[in-house]
Amino acid sequence: MNPEASLLPVDSQNAHLVGRVVDPADGGPSVVAIRGHEVVDLTAIAPTVADLLERRDRLDVVQRAAGRRRWQFADVVRGTKNAQGARFLAPIDLHAIKAAGVTFARSMVERVIEEQAAGDARAAASIRERVNTKIGAALGTIVPGSIQAAQLKEALIDEGLWSQYLEVGIGPDPEIFTKAPVLSAVGPGAPIGVLGRSTWNNPEPELVLAVTSDGTAVGATLGNDVNLRDFEGRSALLLTEAKDNNASCAIGPFIRLFDDHFTIDSARQLVVSLNVRGDDGFALDDTSSVGEMSRSFEDLISHAIGRHHQYPDGLVLFTGTMFAPTKDRGEPGKGFTHKRGDVVRISAPELGILENVVIPSEEAAEWTFGIRALYANLHERGLMTTRPEAGQMSGEAE
Repeated sequence: MNPEASLLPVDSQNAHLVGRVVDPADGGPSVVAIRGHEVVDLTAIAPTVADLLERRDRLDVVQRAAGRRRWQFADVVRGTKNAQGARFLAPIDLHAIKAAGVTFARSMVERVIEEQAAGDARAAASIRERVNTKIGAALGTIVPGSIQAAQLKEALIDEGLWSQYLEVGIGPDPEIFTKAPVLSAVGPGAPIGVLGRSTWNNPEPELVLAVTSDGTAVGATLGNDVNLRDFEGRSALLLTEAKDNNASCAIGPFIRLFDDHFTIDSARQLVVSLNVRGDDGFALDDTSSVGEMSRSFEDLISHAIGRHHQYPDGLVLFTGTMFAPTKDRGEPGKGFTHKRGDVVRISAPELGILENVVIPSEEAAEWTFGIRALYANLHERGLMTTRPEAGQMSGEAE
C-alpha cells in the first residue's frame, strides 16, 4: 500500500489537515499542516494545536503559512510505523479530552447488558436476548428527553429493566465524562493499552469533534475510547478505572478542519469502519453510520461546555461509540474481548485511518511528557512567542 494513502482522507487534496509531529532533533512536538507530499511545521506561528484552532484565520494558516521547516509525508509515515525518526502523534495537545456515552441505540443495549451481567461476559448472551426482546426495537426510535422517552422509562421500571445507562441514553441529560488527562492520548501507530486485569473489553471507535473555547466545533478526527466492560459492568463508579489507563485513549490521525468541502453536516453523514485482526486468526469487521446517533452534536457540546463549564484551551469530544462487538472469540457465548497483539483499525474515507496495536496498559510506555515538559521544550526551542490577549486570564480559577 502507498504509505501516503494509509493515513490520509480519500480527498486529502481538498482537506485542511492539522497534526503533530515529534522529531528526535527537537525533543518535543511540532504543530503541522499536511500539504500534499509535505508536512509543514507551523509551531512558530501557533506553538500548540490549541492556539491554532482558536485562530479565526486557521484555514489560511494551514493552507498558506510558510512554516519553519518541512518533512516528506512518506518519511513521517514510515517513522510512525517504525517508531523511529520523525513520527506523528495524536493531533491534540492542551485540549481537555471529554467523551459522551450511550449515544447509539446499539451500544446502549450493550451497556444495559453489562450492568445486568455485573461484568460477567458468560452471562451476556442470555441477557442480550431478553433485553432485545423487551426494548431493542423501541430504543432506535425514541428521542432522548421526549414525552415518549419518559413513558418508556415508566414501562421499563415496571418490567424491572430500567438502567442508569438508559437514563443517560434516552433521558434529558447525556453522559459526559473526562476520558483522559491533557496530553495523554496516543496517536496513529502507537500501542494502545488495555488493563492487564481485564478479561472482557473492547475498542470503542468514535467520531471526535475538536471544539474551541467558545463552544464552536471546528473540525473532526477519529478516536478509540478503549473500554473495560467487566470493570464498568461491575459498577459505574469504576468508570475512571475502566476508561483511563496508560495508552487507553487513541486519537488521530489528523484533525480535519471544517471548510467548504467538509462541514459539520458532512461529519454527521460519516460511515465509520472497525477492523480487528488478532494473532490467533480472529477477524472482526463492522461499519456504522454517525447518522444513527440519538443526540445531535450541538446537544452534546452544549452539555460539555457553556455557562456551566468553560474550557479555556478548548476540548475534544468523543461523540459516543456506535460499535459493541459481540462476536464470540473462543468460548461460545462469551463474546468479544481483546488479546495482546490485536491490530485495531478505525477508518472513515473522509478522515483517514487510525491504527493501533493492543498491549497491556502496564507494559505501555510511561506517560512522562506533560504540560510543564511541553512548555519547557517550546521555550528551549525559542517558540514561545505568543502571549494571551489582555483579559484572557481574568477567569482563572483561584
